[in-house]
Amino acid sequence: MHPDKVRREHVSQLTDLPNIGPSLAGDLRLLGIERPQQLQDADAYRLYRRLCDITQVRHDPCVLDVFLSITDFMAGNPPRVWWHYTAERKRRWPSL
Repeated sequence: MHPDKVRREHVSQLTDLPNIGPSLAGDLRLLGIERPQQLQDADAYRLYRRLCDITQVRHDPCVLDVFLSITDFMAGNPPRVWWHYTAERKRRWPSL
């Protein structure tokens, strides 16, 4: 869902999260995540690595940016577009 449309009080399924559509919701389910609340205290970098390991594919770095956006949101921060996190990802994981 586009971050401008996200209402924290209405987040009950994965596609209610900022930047999450059906495809990324499917990726989260591959990781065993069925509900947004399971992302509280989650580490976006670990989620990304696990997804790459499970699928045996190196996913686009923007997937990590999206994971950063949803873990940040579930930590209580406002919903933001995924590219807001690109600079952070590049700083923390420049080789990706």
